[in-house]
Amino acid sequence: MSGAIALFASSRRHGNTGQFMDRIAGELGLEVVDLGGTRMSAYDYEHRNRGDDFEPLMQRVLEFDHLLFATPVYWYAVAPAMKVFLDRISDFLDIPELLDDGRRLRGKRGYVVSTSYYDQVPAPFLGAFLDTFDYLGMRFGGIAHVNCKDGYHPDAHEAAAVMFARQLIQQVR
Repeated sequence: MSGAIALFASSRRHGNTGQFMDRIAGELGLEVVDLGGTRMSAYDYEHRNRGDDFEPLMQRVLEFDHLLFATPVYWYAVAPAMKVFLDRISDFLDIPELLDDGRRLRGKRGYVVSTSYYDQVPAPFLGAFLDTFDYLGMRFGGIAHVNCKDGYHPDAHEAAAVMFARQLIQQVR
């Protein structure tokens, strides 16, 4: 699927969330960008970090209309690398020469892929994404969440991955 990209953040690339995201990406033919493999510093009000990997990555992300954000639930929040990425979107809202590019987020569709020890994703976790998408003018496309209390098991989680992939395909058409 050429109109989508997945942004992945976790302490373990091939852990529960990584395996779940890879299964979805395999179904869709998506590229998965591991945010943990990028050089991104935390948000800086003075923007002294402009030479890191964030701006080139964000320019690439802006080429897609469907953005998947994949992260496990860590203490009711996103993984640290995802938090840094989301915070740094502010650069595209603060820095004058990036404002036009930042406005390109409007109308894009955001999705969430997550794992946790819960059957349902915790409300504060999902709420952070919903509020972020709303603030940026993005539309929420859906969530794929599985309980991995006992680890990721393809036989148990396959149906959720395939169902989410099919849902995304329908929205892209």
